Formats: sequence, structure tokens, C-alpha cells
Amino acid sequence: MQKQPIGIFDSGVGGLTVLREIMHMLPGENTIYVGDTARVPYGTKSPETIIRYSKEIASFLLARKIKLLVIACNTASAAALSVLQQALPIPVIGVIEPGAKRAVAATKNGIIGVIGTPSTIRSKAYGNAIKRINPNLSVYTQSCPLFVPLAEEGWVDNNVARQTAEIYLHELHSKNVDTVVLGCTHYPLLKEVISSVLGSNVTLVDSAEETVVAIRQALEKHQMLNLENIMGRHSYFVTDLPESFVRTGSRFLGTELEGVEQVGFGDT
Repeated sequence: MQKQPIGIFDSGVGGLTVLREIMHMLPGENTIYVGDTARVPYGTKSPETIIRYSKEIASFLLARKIKLLVIACNTASAAALSVLQQALPIPVIGVIEPGAKRAVAATKNGIIGVIGTPSTIRSKAYGNAIKRINPNLSVYTQSCPLFVPLAEEGWVDNNVARQTAEIYLHELHSKNVDTVVLGCTHYPLLKEVISSVLGSNVTLVDSAEETVVAIRQALEKHQMLNLENIMGRHSYFVTDLPESFVRTGSRFLGTELEGVEQVGFGDT
């Protein structure tokens, strides 16, 4: 059981920021990553469709004997986490709850901001999760749709990125937030420019980092942590041609992607 891989899936490349943190914090773990690149973005799909996609990918990963499943996608976490937790015989972890818990612990003035894609913001998933932990906190949200293409293009530290961040974050800044959740797995690539716009007194919560803390806790709880002192093996599957995923994903992962295979699910 300990040597079995962790399964990770996302609609595209964003979830590679979660995998990057797994490699850093749990270097001995083996992983299988699925990017549903033929059906990206999930944000324009109905919850029912996202649940169907998520079930298809989960079945694919279960057949490869994973010991834990990570929904490394905010949209899919909001729509499908509870369904998969009830349906699967293994632990299932999303990216929203860990980020919400960290934000609640980090805030000092009780005013939290959440930035994300339009679908994640519309779902109110972060706000609801934060309010479940502490209903007395104030939560303000901001949709930042252009952050995704900026991250994928590698435009994370130029004037375009900064001006975009200034426009998106102006209202949050005016609310006196002291903690901001990066509610999209693309956004860690823009962490420096976001921090420079909000100021050093604002704590940024990276959901990718917090998710790996939750993964470790789950593995320890179920006695599934891989204790072998060797580097883990990592496999990658996509539902469209691999070339674009390899090119963009290498930037997200911080290392060269190799051995990416194409697979199909349902209508892909």
C-alpha cells in the first residue's frame, strides 16, 4: 500500500503546481497525473458534466492502484469532491478546504480575500468553507480570469502582469484584507506580482502548499506514507496531444516533463 501511487487530476496544467509541492514535500511518493486537456476548461461546464468527467478520470486512476486521489482543480473540487469521497474506497482530497483552513488560521483582522476563476468565485466554495470554520470572518472575492492565460504564457513578471493585477486587486486592497487565498492552481506562478501589488503585510495562502499538508496528514492517518528513502516515480497522462502540455507544464512543474501519454475518456 505504501508504495502505491498518489493519483492527481486537473482539467489541464494548473494542477502541476500541486504535484510540484508533492515532489518537494513528499519526495518519496510515486504519482500519476491526469490532465484533461481535451475538455479544458472545466469552468464553462455544468456541475453535472464536471462530476461525470471526474468519475471517468477517477476510474482510470483506480485501475492503476492509486492509494489516494487529489482533485488538483478548484472547479472540480467545488463540484465533485463530496461525490467522489462517497463513491471511492480511498481518501479523496480537494484543494479548497486546505486553503480555507489555512486562511482562517492566518488572518489577524478577520478580513479574508479570495481570488479565483469566474466559476470558482461563482461557486462560493471558498467563502462557504471559510464560514463553516468561523462564521464571524468577512470574506471578499475577486474573479481574475486573465491570470490563467498570463501564467500559461509565462507572463508572470512583466508590466502586463502587474497592470492586470493592479486592476483586479484594487477593490480587495481597499477592503483592508490581511489574507488572500490564491484560489486557482495557476496563481502561484503569479505570487510575486500579486504580493507586490497587495503589499508585504498581506499573507498569501497557496492552496497547492496547503493541499500537500492535507495529503501528508491523510497518508499518515491511514499508514500509507512511503517511507522508502528513494525518489518517487511520476507518470503523466493527457486527453489531447501532449506537445502543448509538455511545453507549458514544464514551466508549471519547474522541471522538464517526460513520458507524457495520451488517453481518452468518454467523449474525448
